Amino acid sequence: MAAGSGRRSRQRTRARVRATVFHGKGDMRVETVPDPALAAPADAIVRVVNAAICGSDLWWYRGLSSATPGQRTGHEFIGVIEETGPDVSHYKRGDIVAAPFNWSDGTCTFCHEGVFNSCIHVGYWGGDNDGGQGQFVRVPFADATLSTIPDAIAHDANKRTSALALTDVMSTGHHGCVRARVERGGTVAVIGDGAVGLCAVLAAKRLGAEHIIAIGHHPSRLAQARAFGATEVVDSKDPDVAAKVIEMTKGGAHSVVEAVGGQGPLDLAIQIARPGGFVSYVGIPIGTQNFDARRLFSHNITIGGAVAPAHAYIDELMRDVAAGTLDPSSVFTLRLPLEDAPKGYAAMDDRSAIKVVLDVSPL
Repeated sequence: MAAGSGRRSRQRTRARVRATVFHGKGDMRVETVPDPALAAPADAIVRVVNAAICGSDLWWYRGLSSATPGQRTGHEFIGVIEETGPDVSHYKRGDIVAAPFNWSDGTCTFCHEGVFNSCIHVGYWGGDNDGGQGQFVRVPFADATLSTIPDAIAHDANKRTSALALTDVMSTGHHGCVRARVERGGTVAVIGDGAVGLCAVLAAKRLGAEHIIAIGHHPSRLAQARAFGATEVVDSKDPDVAAKVIEMTKGGAHSVVEAVGGQGPLDLAIQIARPGGFVSYVGIPIGTQNFDARRLFSHNITIGGAVAPAHAYIDELMRDVAAGTLDPSSVFTLRLPLEDAPKGYAAMDDRSAIKVVLDVSPL
């Protein structure tokens, strides 16, 4: 089918489109929203099959960062191409795709360097744009933004859930390990037992780390970290946590991934890094004011962190999901229909769920 034919064969009537909408601290609702339409030749419309609720969504849900009532929410979704603009050549109606948490044009210098989240035309789902937690999403720069989900994954419920994790948390955990220079046989400490931290443990195992220390304070989540490959776990609430990690690593971890966000976790990451080691922070640094530059300087510790360029990793990780060698699906501990999304936010807020998958429409 030619690129434009998906648009011409459009046969859909949508009396209403449902999506999650933020109305204030602790107040999420599922409402009828405008039906998205193509706005540029490189656009596609995706019918969402599954979406997710992210730990980063809780920052504004809890009132810790600003958001405007009426904004759309959600930035993790997989779905089916419903319609394409005339410039879309890689995808056609009916293709099953995954979307990273931002779009990019694929042509600017930063895209060519693999830093897709710094694209000069970058944009994010939600806010004033269509949110991923809705029935339909307009995707700008569809050819450059989307990734194909093979049929072998799409029609396997567990693997499809794993593919959903690649749109953010698994790619972010992997990015944390890449920035922390995780190597085969190395020692890695991961701070945080949320979905990103758990995925960082899984990524460290995939990259061949020999010793993986998971630092968190929820027993069930630390048990999941062990299932993902952690060789030791440490209670982050222990006042001697830094000393214990330094002792068990005989001087500190070669690689440290900070997957929480905030001043305390970042301070701990720098404390437990081995001289000559690497610290990566992929938790949103809300409330972070400074870091121990003197320790970094005097011990030759390299620090780096950023929003993950998820698009750079999805295809690589998708191959492992298809092969059955990568399975992050168990970070999702609650499954709900879209209409129950507010319950999912509440469950993540009270930590009764690690991460929520939303069933939006049938495949």
